[in-house]
Amino acid sequence: MDSTSPKENRMGMREVVIKALLVDPSNNSPVVLLKDRKSQKALPIWIGDAEAISIAFGLQNEDFPRPLTHALMKEMLEDLRASVERVVIKEVKDGTYFASIFVKDAGGGLLEFDARPSDSLALSLRAGCPIFIADSVFDAAAIESPFAEEDEFQEFVEEDLDLREFRRRRGDSTAKNN
Repeated sequence: MDSTSPKENRMGMREVVIKALLVDPSNNSPVVLLKDRKSQKALPIWIGDAEAISIAFGLQNEDFPRPLTHALMKEMLEDLRASVERVVIKEVKDGTYFASIFVKDAGGGLLEFDARPSDSLALSLRAGCPIFIADSVFDAAAIESPFAEEDEFQEFVEEDLDLREFRRRRGDSTAKNN
């Protein structure tokens, strides 16, 4: 945890949004696709199953009967009168991404917490905070987005994103076939 001034320089960063949660057919691993708000480029990041489940539920504004870790984190921060200001994917080393979660405490101070990108993204969905990626990270690994039109992507998320695959992989006995 680091204390960071509220006026931290965000130059050299770009804002992204979570555009898709997919399964890589070559290895059945979940992949989150982060799209640059100002271009058609996107950054794919392979993530773990548990984080994929949390991100999937966050994308569809669904909750488990008991809070998942990221929902619990948000509730704890709110009870402490703190809030997630933003998450930043700041570095990649040997194929591993590194991120920070920036939290404003009750006194107005800004704290930086080292975190995995997948946890940062899952928490950002619940907190409603912006997601940033360092330009150097984005430029090194971005691809052209497979979704040329925003409407095409929105339709995919609303109608075709199927949580059953994530539930099945997790072994969730509450998975329904609908």
